[in-house]
Amino acid sequence: MDFLVIDDEKSIRDATCMLIDDEGHYAEPVVNTAGALARLKEEKYDAILLDLNLGPENGLDLLDLLVKHHPQIPVVMFTAQGTVKMAVEAVRRGALDFLEKPFTREEFRAVLARLARFRQMSQRIETLEKEVKEVRQQSGPEPRFDFETPVMKSVMDVLMRAARAPAAILILGESGTGKSVVAKAIHQQSHLKDKPFVTVSCPALSKELLQSDLFGHVKGAFTGAIRDTWGKIKQAEGGTLFLDEIGELPLEIQPQLLRLLQEREYERVGETVTRKADVRIIAATNRDLKESVRNRTFREDLFFRLNVISVEMPPLRHRQSDLLRIAEYYTEHFASQVGRKLHGISEAAKRRIASYGWPGNLRELRNAIERAVILANTDQLEADDFPTEVHGGSSVSSSPASLGSNGGSMNFGAWEGMTLQQIEEACIKHTLETASSLAEAAVILGIDQATLYRKRKKMGLDAKAVH
Repeated sequence: MDFLVIDDEKSIRDATCMLIDDEGHYAEPVVNTAGALARLKEEKYDAILLDLNLGPENGLDLLDLLVKHHPQIPVVMFTAQGTVKMAVEAVRRGALDFLEKPFTREEFRAVLARLARFRQMSQRIETLEKEVKEVRQQSGPEPRFDFETPVMKSVMDVLMRAARAPAAILILGESGTGKSVVAKAIHQQSHLKDKPFVTVSCPALSKELLQSDLFGHVKGAFTGAIRDTWGKIKQAEGGTLFLDEIGELPLEIQPQLLRLLQEREYERVGETVTRKADVRIIAATNRDLKESVRNRTFREDLFFRLNVISVEMPPLRHRQSDLLRIAEYYTEHFASQVGRKLHGISEAAKRRIASYGWPGNLRELRNAIERAVILANTDQLEADDFPTEVHGGSSVSSSPASLGSNGGSMNFGAWEGMTLQQIEEACIKHTLETASSLAEAAVILGIDQATLYRKRKKMGLDAKAVH
């Protein structure tokens, strides 16, 4: 924790700061009200130690100002002339605790423990308020984790077991597969569930702003840095830092992140003070990080450090057992949200949903269901209630065109009467026949080479099927 120590006696200030430092925390000393208020404008502190007597000033008067303008920072009063009456008055006016000088190391550790509990409770409240705000803004359905697809069950089993360990977790998968939702679930299932969960969106900001957003900066570090600012690492202290789309992280920032992972240390932009960080890292990306390493856009050592426990979220087209259940759940949610009484999804609409590839995954499905619920003309969702692209019956794979087994194009009408397995085999066979390599075919189909190899072998297609 970072402390502001306010005492007019140098010997006491120095001794208190030394004790704080010995206990593994950081302390900054000031001598009076003016100095304290000036520092509080520029710096963020976890706690304040305030002497009751500040020479000509009264510490209780400063306490009133601190409680009024910085209510989130706990204040511990201390004095060499302590009485029960003074302690009661200090607590009544907003102090968290009261110490009589000289205090022992054991007494100070007891105060540290109370401050830690206060901080934990404050962080939990802040996290809950943020989650409530996000739910209200998104107005989306709560995530569900009762899966039937074996591959999804396996993924969640790995993640829930990993949640109990402090190791870094890397979540791979296409956009819209629920990587951020799963990251929050990991946090909620871990020993850190009462601590902050903080998200950093790596593609959202420029290199300079992202560096400041992540690590923080000091006043004057760059144009526009008018005050000291803490970054997301500090906000996530004791909890989870989620790095969304880490494949977009600029190469220049990657060494700093590697150091954070290895040494648990970092510096704010424009500062030379090394700070310790107690955060658990979860990262996610839709990029092939191994390919990024080969292309020298992602550091190999950072990849290995992140890749302690990694899973790949399967795309929705590979989760047929869950698809209709999720669609029905979304239908119930959005019908309730707009006050409509719907009797589920018609059989024709279910076939339409099952035959579409959902390249946008859960995000696209959710949007399509929400639209259908709003525009439905009957008490059931019908096939015609869905967007045009769903009517077209896009390929079950992520191939840019819907392809028939004869090598020509195939529209939705040509799929009628075919099973999903037959459609998938037709697409895979055509892609293997036209692609220049197995790697290219895998990219076109949106699956990894190992998966394509197994499917090709299962279908009885040998390597000659690839030109």
